[in-house]
Amino acid sequence: MRRNSIALVASILALVLIVGCANESRADRDASTPSPAAPASAPAVQSGPPVFAVKGEVLVTNRLDVDFSKYQVTFLELGADRCIPCKKMQPIMKEIAAAFPDWVQVIFYDVWKDPAPAEKYRIQLIPTQVFLDQKGQEIARHVGLFPKEEILELLKNHGIQ
Repeated sequence: MRRNSIALVASILALVLIVGCANESRADRDASTPSPAAPASAPAVQSGPPVFAVKGEVLVTNRLDVDFSKYQVTFLELGADRCIPCKKMQPIMKEIAAAFPDWVQVIFYDVWKDPAPAEKYRIQLIPTQVFLDQKGQEIARHVGLFPKEEILELLKNHGIQ
Protein backbone atom coordinates (compact mmCIF):
# COMPACT_ATOMS: atom_id res chain seq x y z
CA MET A 1 0.00 0.00 0.00
CA ARG A 2 2.87 2.34 0.79
CA ARG A 3 4.30 1.74 -2.71
CA ASN A 4 0.93 2.61 -4.26
CA SER A 5 0.85 5.88 -2.28
CA ILE A 6 4.38 6.80 -3.37
CA ALA A 7 3.56 5.97 -7.00
CA LEU A 8 0.40 8.07 -6.81
CA VAL A 9 2.25 11.04 -5.32
CA ALA A 10 5.02 10.71 -7.92
CA SER A 11 2.45 10.59 -10.73
CA ILE A 12 0.66 13.67 -9.44
CA LEU A 13 3.97 15.53 -9.07
CA ALA A 14 4.99 14.59 -12.62
CA LEU A 15 1.62 15.76 -13.97
CA VAL A 16 1.93 19.08 -12.13
CA LEU A 17 5.43 19.59 -13.55
CA ILE A 18 4.31 18.76 -17.09
CA VAL A 19 1.33 21.12 -16.93
CA GLY A 20 3.45 23.82 -15.31
CA CYS A 21 6.16 23.54 -17.95
CA ALA A 22 3.62 23.62 -20.76
CA ASN A 23 2.05 26.77 -19.34
CA GLU A 24 5.45 28.34 -18.81
CA SER A 25 6.45 27.63 -22.41
CA ARG A 26 3.26 29.22 -23.67
CA ALA A 27 3.75 32.22 -21.39
CA ASP A 28 7.35 32.59 -22.58
CA ARG A 29 6.20 32.35 -26.17
CA ASP A 30 3.44 34.93 -25.70
CA ALA A 31 5.65 37.31 -23.72
CA SER A 32 8.76 36.99 -25.85
CA THR A 33 10.43 40.22 -26.76
CA PRO A 34 9.16 41.48 -30.10
CA SER A 35 11.55 42.77 -32.69
CA PRO A 36 11.71 46.57 -33.03
CA ALA A 37 10.25 46.33 -36.55
CA ALA A 38 7.22 44.40 -35.35
CA PRO A 39 5.98 45.28 -31.87
CA ALA A 40 3.48 42.66 -30.77
CA SER A 41 1.25 45.31 -29.20
CA ALA A 42 0.97 47.27 -32.45
CA PRO A 43 -2.14 46.73 -34.54
CA ALA A 44 -1.68 44.51 -37.57
CA VAL A 45 -2.89 47.24 -39.92
CA GLN A 46 -1.52 50.69 -39.22
CA SER A 47 -2.20 54.03 -40.78
CA GLY A 48 0.34 55.39 -43.17
CA PRO A 49 1.82 54.05 -46.34
CA PRO A 50 1.88 50.28 -46.93
CA VAL A 51 5.05 48.45 -45.92
CA PHE A 52 7.48 46.69 -48.23
CA ALA A 53 10.80 44.93 -47.80
CA VAL A 54 14.09 46.72 -48.26
CA LYS A 55 15.78 45.26 -51.35
CA GLY A 56 17.79 42.18 -50.47
CA GLU A 57 16.50 41.87 -46.89
CA VAL A 58 13.79 39.94 -45.08
CA LEU A 59 11.09 42.16 -43.61
CA VAL A 60 9.93 40.92 -40.19
CA THR A 61 6.58 42.52 -39.45
CA ASN A 62 3.06 42.01 -38.20
CA ARG A 63 1.56 44.59 -40.56
CA LEU A 64 -0.85 43.26 -43.13
CA ASP A 65 -0.84 46.32 -45.40
CA VAL A 66 1.95 45.15 -47.68
CA ASP A 67 2.75 46.85 -50.98
CA PHE A 68 3.07 43.99 -53.47
CA SER A 69 3.49 46.24 -56.53
CA LYS A 70 7.20 47.01 -56.02
CA TYR A 71 8.29 43.40 -56.60
CA GLN A 72 7.39 40.74 -59.15
CA VAL A 73 6.85 38.13 -56.40
CA THR A 74 6.27 38.44 -52.66
CA PHE A 75 7.39 35.44 -50.61
CA LEU A 76 5.54 35.31 -47.29
CA GLU A 77 6.86 33.00 -44.60
CA LEU A 78 4.30 32.41 -41.86
CA GLY A 79 5.90 30.69 -38.90
CA ALA A 80 7.41 31.40 -35.51
CA ASP A 81 10.88 32.31 -34.35
CA ARG A 82 10.84 29.37 -31.91
CA CYS A 83 9.60 26.72 -34.32
CA ILE A 84 12.43 24.41 -35.42
CA PRO A 85 11.40 23.98 -39.10
CA CYS A 86 10.73 27.74 -39.20
CA LYS A 87 14.26 28.40 -37.92
CA LYS A 88 15.59 26.21 -40.73
CA MET A 89 13.71 28.42 -43.23
CA GLN A 90 15.40 31.63 -42.01
CA PRO A 91 18.70 31.23 -43.92
CA ILE A 92 16.76 30.17 -47.02
CA MET A 93 14.62 33.31 -46.82
CA LYS A 94 17.75 35.48 -46.45
CA GLU A 95 19.40 33.79 -49.43
CA ILE A 96 16.32 34.28 -51.64
CA ALA A 97 16.01 37.94 -50.63
CA ALA A 98 19.72 38.53 -51.33
CA ALA A 99 19.71 36.62 -54.63
CA PHE A 100 16.72 38.47 -56.12
CA PRO A 101 16.72 41.95 -54.51
CA ASP A 102 14.91 43.63 -57.41
CA TRP A 103 12.33 40.92 -58.09
CA VAL A 104 11.38 39.16 -54.84
CA GLN A 105 10.43 40.63 -51.50
CA VAL A 106 10.56 38.28 -48.53
CA ILE A 107 8.34 38.89 -45.51
CA PHE A 108 8.26 36.92 -42.26
CA TYR A 109 5.23 36.86 -39.97
CA ASP A 110 5.55 35.31 -36.50
CA VAL A 111 2.04 33.91 -36.08
CA TRP A 112 2.67 32.91 -32.45
CA LYS A 113 3.21 36.57 -31.59
CA ASP A 114 0.34 37.83 -33.75
CA PRO A 115 -2.24 35.44 -35.23
CA ALA A 116 -3.78 38.03 -37.61
CA PRO A 117 -1.54 37.08 -40.60
CA ALA A 118 -2.38 33.38 -40.06
CA GLU A 119 -6.06 34.25 -40.17
CA LYS A 120 -5.72 36.45 -43.24
CA TYR A 121 -3.78 33.83 -45.21
CA ARG A 122 -5.74 30.84 -43.80
CA ILE A 123 -2.73 29.16 -42.22
CA GLN A 124 -3.29 25.96 -40.28
CA LEU A 125 0.27 24.64 -39.92
CA ILE A 126 3.67 26.31 -39.71
CA PRO A 127 5.83 26.97 -41.48
CA THR A 128 3.72 27.88 -44.49
CA GLN A 129 5.06 29.80 -47.46
CA VAL A 130 2.70 31.86 -49.60
CA PHE A 131 3.84 33.41 -52.89
CA LEU A 132 1.93 36.39 -54.27
CA ASP A 133 2.11 38.35 -57.52
CA GLN A 134 2.30 42.14 -57.90
CA LYS A 135 -1.45 42.44 -57.39
CA GLY A 136 -1.39 40.41 -54.16
CA GLN A 137 -2.93 37.34 -55.79
CA GLU A 138 -1.68 33.98 -54.53
CA ILE A 139 0.38 32.09 -57.10
CA ALA A 140 1.70 29.26 -54.92
CA ARG A 141 1.59 27.83 -51.41
CA HIS A 142 3.69 25.28 -49.55
CA VAL A 143 3.42 23.83 -46.03
CA GLY A 144 6.53 22.68 -44.16
CA LEU A 145 10.22 23.15 -44.76
CA PHE A 146 10.59 24.34 -48.36
CA PRO A 147 14.04 23.52 -49.80
CA LYS A 148 15.82 26.39 -51.52
CA GLU A 149 16.14 24.45 -54.80
CA GLU A 150 12.36 24.00 -54.97
CA ILE A 151 11.76 27.69 -54.24
CA LEU A 152 14.20 28.58 -57.02
CA GLU A 153 12.30 26.30 -59.40
CA LEU A 154 8.99 27.91 -58.42
CA LEU A 155 10.45 31.40 -58.98
CA LYS A 156 11.90 30.32 -62.33
CA ASN A 157 8.45 29.10 -63.37
CA HIS A 158 7.15 32.59 -62.60
CA GLY A 159 9.77 34.38 -64.70
CA ILE A 160 12.45 35.05 -62.10
CA GLN A 161 15.96 33.79 -62.87
